[in-house]
Formats: sequence, structure tokens, C-alpha cells
Amino acid sequence: MAPTVESAAGPGSAAELLLQRLELVGAQGEARLCSLEAAAALGLDHQVLVGAVKSLQSLGEVIEAEQCTSKKWELTPEGKEIVQEGSHEVRVFNSIPPEGMVQTELMKLPSGKVGFSKAMSNKWIQLDKTAEGGPRVFRAVETVQDSVREKLLQVEQGEGDKLEEKDKNELKKRKLLAEVTIKTYWISKGNAFSTTVSKQETDLTPEMIASGSWKDLKFKTYNFEALGIMPESGHLHPLLKVRSQFRQIFLEMGFTEMPTNNFIESSFWNFDALFQPQQHPARDQHDTFFLKDPAEAIDFPMDYLKRVKRVHSQGGYGSQGYRYEWKLEEARKNLLRTHTTSASARMLYQLAQQEKFTPAKYFSIDRVFRNETLDATHLAEFHQIEGVVADYGLTLGDLMGVLKEFFTKMGITQLRFKPAYNPYTEPSMEVFSYHQGLKKWVEVGNSGVFRPEMLLPMGLPDGVTVIAWGLSLERPTMIRYGINNIRELVGHKVNLQMVYDSPLCRLDA
Repeated sequence: MAPTVESAAGPGSAAELLLQRLELVGAQGEARLCSLEAAAALGLDHQVLVGAVKSLQSLGEVIEAEQCTSKKWELTPEGKEIVQEGSHEVRVFNSIPPEGMVQTELMKLPSGKVGFSKAMSNKWIQLDKTAEGGPRVFRAVETVQDSVREKLLQVEQGEGDKLEEKDKNELKKRKLLAEVTIKTYWISKGNAFSTTVSKQETDLTPEMIASGSWKDLKFKTYNFEALGIMPESGHLHPLLKVRSQFRQIFLEMGFTEMPTNNFIESSFWNFDALFQPQQHPARDQHDTFFLKDPAEAIDFPMDYLKRVKRVHSQGGYGSQGYRYEWKLEEARKNLLRTHTTSASARMLYQLAQQEKFTPAKYFSIDRVFRNETLDATHLAEFHQIEGVVADYGLTLGDLMGVLKEFFTKMGITQLRFKPAYNPYTEPSMEVFSYHQGLKKWVEVGNSGVFRPEMLLPMGLPDGVTVIAWGLSLERPTMIRYGINNIRELVGHKVNLQMVYDSPLCRLDA
């Protein structure tokens, strides 16, 4: 039975043409056939013939093919141009009239710069720098021979091997000639040689078994080395992936993670401890989710609470306060925390209770809640990233330096800072980064130095400064650090524009 091939089957296919050519040269006494010569004789592209060789090799011993490499010289596009129009130096020579040409005009010609240099080296032209109207170029000989074009024409005609090595190197240096490596096959008949091919069966069907026809069929060899289709499996959510990257950055910078497992917080820790007045608009029900059950918190550090009440209503620590009647029942209201800065307040209060103050660096990444109307750019919850550093003598310059290092580790190097207002930081800064895709500056976070009215009631020593910053995990410029890897994260193709346009990533959110 004739051997078969899967994709090259059929009368007139490249595989059958190759087999017929091999049969012909065998009859003429040739034991093997060069694939390059066979492609030229059959009028086929060499790569098509190579594909036919590989198809036939998959049949077993129909043919034998030995791969070999050879090198040949080919003209570059510039070399082909010279064969058509002449070398640059000859074109420059022919452009110069008997009365000469001003050098500046000569240099404007398409071949002016290269041709002038080569023609001067060949002493075909001469330059008169004292000529009236500026340096002028004249012919130095009557006629010239275009040896460069002749050598390139020789290569084009397949006689490049006759050129001397120095000529080849010179043409190669001028980027007119290139040496290319060609992979070819020496093809000879195999033990099961045949000049015809037919389709090969790939599946053994129940019908073949029932009828017994499988006995007369040829099947494609099973490839036990082939890799199977990867099974569908779970993947880490992109936000969780990015969150782990942020967490690693904080840990590399020596930060300690704060406990943030309390989504329910009292108004005292969420607002009052941060020197945010009780009549502040953000505390209104339009911005905050208040709880019905349990509606109020009970347990507070009373000494600290009294100091917070005093600084709000009467002032202290160099501040006049807000001058209003501070109410305990307002501070006791339970809510879904609106920011993770409430956790920072708790950690700083614990730090202040130590017998001896020690500098500290804290961070947190967790969920916060805002009473927002859900739409294309707003959600009722998101993840906030927060960093806090407490030490003696920290300044705004320290904050900017830490922010620069923090964002640089995320690949964000272009930063700008803008003065801002926060109830519990002074001075305060908004952080902007230049977005290469949008070609504009976008806000990526907020930062500042915690006010003494917030820190000193906690019991922190005078002279201790706390710098802090916060940003949303979902902000597009932040998540961009991991968005570029989303295709790898989810294991299949993702429309990145859809990701950028989602509510979690909209710039106008």
C-alpha cells in the first residue's frame, strides 16, 4: 500500500511533485537531490518544498533527508538600486558639468554625500575652495568606470564566488552586499519510496472496527511527546495579585502590617480620634453607612476620649480647636469604616502607651465603605492602601522621599505634589503621576503630616512626627502595575480596554 501524508496529499501537491522529481533524477543516475535546486526546477518557493519534505518525513521511510547549511552573497536593497542606476560616486561624477558645480548644491543630490566622498577618494573629482561663490567641485578625469556596479552585477548573476575576498568585504562594509545562510536538504529515496501520496487517517472509529476496514488503512503515527491541552483551572483575581505586589513592596521597605479585620468601627476612632469635627459633611449619612444593630459602641479609653473631647471643643496643644459642643452620643455611633486611617489611629494610640517610644512603620491594605450611588464610575466599597511612619523630627521632605521610593518600586517615576486640605494632616499633599497612555497627569494618592491635635492627645511624646499617605487599590494608575500582567493572571485573552473602562479603573471615579 502506498504511504500517506496528511497535508500534502492530492495530485500535483508539493510532496508528490518532489517524489516525482526524485524518481526522475534517480532514473538519470543521481542518488540524491538538493532541495534548493528542486524548488527552482519545480517552480516552488523553497520553504514550501521544505514543508513537503517534513510532511514526507512523518510517513517513515518514504524519503531520507539530510539537512545542511550553505552561505551565499545577496544584494541589499541599496545594492539592487546601484545595479539599476549606477554607483553613488559615478552618479555624482556624471552630475558635474564641465564648468563645475558649487559644493553645497552637489551635496543636495540624492547621492551627494556618499558619492562625493568616494569620488574624491578615487581622485575622479577635485575641490576648489577659493572659487567665487564658495567651494566648487570639478571633474579631474574625462571618464570613469563603474567597477562597483560591475561587481554587484556579477553577484546578481550568481557569480559572486569569483569576486576577490577584499572586494566582497568592501561591498559588505558599504552595506551593498550581505552574506546569508541558507538551510537546505539533500533528499534521497527511502526504503518505502513511492511517487504517490494519500490522506492519512487520524482517528480509529467504531465503524472501522465493526467493518474491519482499519486493517487496510494507514494511520498517522501517534506522537507520545505532544503536550495535551491545559485543563481549565482557578486563577488569582487580578486585584488580589496586585494587592500581594503592594504588600511585598511595603515589607521590602520595612513596614509592619496593621490588623484591619474590623469592618465595623465607631465614629470615635473613624472620625473624632482623627481630629475630624462632628459637624463635618463626610460624617453625614449621605457619605457613611451607619449601623442599626448594634447602633452604638460602648468600650472606649476614657482618659483618651476626654482629651479628644477637650481638643475638639476647647483646643489645646497650641490649637484653638473647633469651638463646638462635642457630644459623646455622636462619637459612639457605629458605622462601616470609611477609611483604614481608623486602624492607623488605633495603632498610633497603642504605640503611645509604650513606656519608651520606638519609631514605627505601619501599612494596611483592606476594604472600606462609602455611601455612594452606584454607577459606571462609583462603587459602595473599595480597597484602601495606607502607609504610616512615626519618628522624631520627620519633615515634609521625608514624606516626599518615602513616597518617591514607594512609587518607584511600582514603576512610577514621574511624580508631582500639590498642596491639599485634610482635617487630620497639615501640611497635606495630593500626589500626581504622569500617565504615558493618557498623556496627562492623574491623581494617584493623598498624603500629609498628622496634626499635633491628633497625635498629642494619644500620649505620643512631643517632637514625634507621623507622616502618612493613602491610595485606592483600584485606581487605574496604581493597578496599572499589575494590569499589564492580567492576560497571564487569568490564563486567556483579555480586552485590556474593557478592564481600564471598568468601574474599578475609571480615571474619573
